[in-house]
Amino acid sequence: MAKKVLMVNLSEPLGSMTAANFDISAGTGNLTIERNDGGEGYLASGALEYLEKQGPPTWKVDEKGGRAVLTLKASGGRQPGFRLPWAACNGETNWHIHLNPGVPSEITAYSGGGNVRLDLAGMAVQRVSAETGGGNIDVVLPESAPDISVAAKSGAGNVTVEIGSGFAARIQAFTGLGKVIVDPCFSQTGKDTYQSPDYEGAANKADLTLKSGAGNVIVKTR
Repeated sequence: MAKKVLMVNLSEPLGSMTAANFDISAGTGNLTIERNDGGEGYLASGALEYLEKQGPPTWKVDEKGGRAVLTLKASGGRQPGFRLPWAACNGETNWHIHLNPGVPSEITAYSGGGNVRLDLAGMAVQRVSAETGGGNIDVVLPESAPDISVAAKSGAGNVTVEIGSGFAARIQAFTGLGKVIVDPCFSQTGKDTYQSPDYEGAANKADLTLKSGAGNVIVKTR
């Protein structure tokens, strides 16, 4: 018997908040995060699927000195998973979340086994932490950021980060069974490390720590 999938809408006003922390745990489902075009008055909005027997996700927003702290979790908490082949990994539910692009933010995104996609183009993001037990992770960095840190880890899937052509980067990339594929514009400086020649003095730069247990780790430029 097919599991019944229901949906709830997320809608949180921006109010007087000038910065934000987002802690998002999608259970074992797929998670997509991107900017909210035309939604300047909202901190976050989106559509969240959940299984009927699981119950709806819960969230809350706290305020600390003008910084919003939004915590969003699937019912049942974090459920670890490890599945092969990783290219076919897919969650039973889908979360599609839009964040206010003008608010400086830090994002923590987790799925126990689904795919995680973070399209940060046009957003003011300062730190990203993304993890999935068995799915793929795709991160598109913003066009500019003075100093952004990204940590991404998958138990079995591919980890891919796309960097703008004007970005410098320092990269640590590790995989157990897959391949590390890094754009040749980044020089290899050690067994698992790569760096732009102009990293230290660059106006826009990223510090990346990328890991996969069985999939490929890929860094590409656009």
